[in-house]
Amino acid sequence: MKQYLQLLKENREWAEEVVKQDPQFFTRLEEIQNPDYLWIGCSDSRVPADRITATQPGQIFVHRNISNLVIPTDLNLLSVLDYAINHLNVKHIIVCGHYGCGGVKAALGNKNYGIINKWIHPIKEVYKKHESEINALEDEKSKVNRLVELNVAEQILNLAKTSIVQRAWKTNDYPYLHGWVYDLHDGVI
Repeated sequence: MKQYLQLLKENREWAEEVVKQDPQFFTRLEEIQNPDYLWIGCSDSRVPADRITATQPGQIFVHRNISNLVIPTDLNLLSVLDYAINHLNVKHIIVCGHYGCGGVKAALGNKNYGIINKWIHPIKEVYKKHESEINALEDEKSKVNRLVELNVAEQILNLAKTSIVQRAWKTNDYPYLHGWVYDLHDGVI
């Protein structure tokens, strides 16, 4: 069986099992888009927001991109952010990076990744700000992981500067901004 057909087969089996366990699950799911959380995370397939937070459908609104960047001119991110704040009334926004991030690792090097170079340029800027701290670390893994942490902190600052978040703060005590890092080695945030 072709791999993509296997995914469709497994989807049908999953849906059937869900209905067996909870016949009203999908009926309720149609009505519950009311999350408290917006997750801005990395596109890495090893970091599924719902699985690592044990949230159910409807509990977490998700936006993902390479290296969990908050770029002020990214209309996709800004549209998600606006919808989350102004229509879903999320209370918390989480920017979650992960140790060993390939995009962050690429930003530390000089290899040409084509168009990806333009995307990871903001991470190179974070590196420049903290170059002496990062270069003082002994091994590449430590350097990458520290830059992952610094990148998350920088993305929180970028998020706080958006007009969408600024307007929300003028009328509400939220959204609360959270910077997290997920560890692939033990599954802990």
